[in-house]
Amino acid sequence: MSFDQDWAALKAKAQMRLDSVPSPDPRGSSPDGADLILKYDDMGKIGHAAFLLHQHLSSAGKHAQPGTEAAAKSLGSDGFATGTALAKAGEGWQGQLQVLLDACAQISNHLDYSVKSSDQDDHAIAAQIRVATISEYLHVPATAAGPDTPHVPKADGPIM
Repeated sequence: MSFDQDWAALKAKAQMRLDSVPSPDPRGSSPDGADLILKYDDMGKIGHAAFLLHQHLSSAGKHAQPGTEAAAKSLGSDGFATGTALAKAGEGWQGQLQVLLDACAQISNHLDYSVKSSDQDDHAIAAQIRVATISEYLHVPATAAGPDTPHVPKADGPIM
């Protein structure tokens, strides 16, 4: 089987799998019809998994580097072109490993930031709601300067 035939077969199989997925409920899975619901716990778990993957890849991904470099140097000094090729393969591996490590760090950091930022937004909104609720019950008397200018009493004694 040629590559094109194999590729066409794989695409057809993937299309059949996608076609067999049931259509989502048009009302969505939330009361307001949203089709994406994200919980902080889920974000935390994904961020933690990305952090653990970064930790593991940092050490395990570099495990073969000393041996690869030594073999490439030895083969190159013996006049084998394989030494140069092995050195380039090792450099390529290290480059791709760094890309993957950066991606894991970015995912982990972004999710941590998103959770903290969302928490801060929630606290700010809650504070605004409390202030709005308090001001409904607060009556500030008007001054002689006019009914639109509220009277703010002066503090007695030193202000700390």
